[in-house]
Amino acid sequence: MAQIREWSSVPIIVISARDQENDKVKALDNGADDYLTKPFGSGELLARIRVALRHAKQQDQPGIVRLESEALTIDFSQRLIWRHGGLVHLTPTEYRILHLLASHGGKVLTYRQILKAIWGDSYVEQNHYVRVHMAQLRHKLEDNPAQPRYLLTEVGIGYRFQFESFEP
Repeated sequence: MAQIREWSSVPIIVISARDQENDKVKALDNGADDYLTKPFGSGELLARIRVALRHAKQQDQPGIVRLESEALTIDFSQRLIWRHGGLVHLTPTEYRILHLLASHGGKVLTYRQILKAIWGDSYVEQNHYVRVHMAQLRHKLEDNPAQPRYLLTEVGIGYRFQFESFEP
């Protein structure tokens, strides 16, 4: 699933006989949108498919397609990032965080908002998840991660993605 998430946002619903929490968490962390345990009714399956399709449609709303500066170029339509002309590989989670921050046009997103959007409701108290991934993103995107130009911390609140211009 993680490999699929590197290039696609197609909805993924895992259907499994495994009902252990760690199996569900692993699948969801690896990119699944939902996890359905057997046995289940067809009504429940159809409802979960409708939810997944609704979420996918919301994510496909037009937004920022490309951002360019002298050091950094982000092409959201192709899911490609270049830093000083070199291609940068982001994990699916790093990419989702970057896309989330960029789609809010320089506005501050709280830890809670980021956690809920990326990991879901059950993770809204896990601020360290965001801090770890932001540190990784800064090392990949910033010239000087200790003095970030793009990925700014709002102390005690969250993060802001600051770019010279936000053009749809």
